[in-house]
Amino acid sequence: MPMPQTYFHASRDFDAFIKDVRDTCMLQTHHQAYHTLRAVLHTFRSHLTVRDALRFSDILPAVTRAIFLENWDPLEPPAPFPDRPVLIMEMKSVRQDHNLAPDSAIEDVAAALRRSSIDTKDLERVLAILPEGATEFWKA
Repeated sequence: MPMPQTYFHASRDFDAFIKDVRDTCMLQTHHQAYHTLRAVLHTFRSHLTVRDALRFSDILPAVTRAIFLENWDPLEPPAPFPDRPVLIMEMKSVRQDHNLAPDSAIEDVAAALRRSSIDTKDLERVLAILPEGATEFWKA
């Protein structure tokens, strides 16, 4: 079996994706884009069970998957998805002193994710089986 392209081209694909996040969020640096992406992914993850988080991670490109899963406490119970203003507050509270994410970061990252190497059919299929609020979270 050949090496999957998602691993072979992981650095190249992630570099293009993080540039897209940076530009879509109108941020200045890759570092700001990384922390914004991380905040959005971790906010989403906090509302998923272990099983649902792993289902979602399976459709992510390799580096984005690693960021989604990093520093996770899978024993922490997930909270139901709140409304968008609360999600924005949660996202902005991740590394609060270093978080420069705009209020539109969730939508911006969703748009960039859909434009990246993620298969949108897989995304829609997985979102359909996740808890209520998951599909709304990833609307671009």
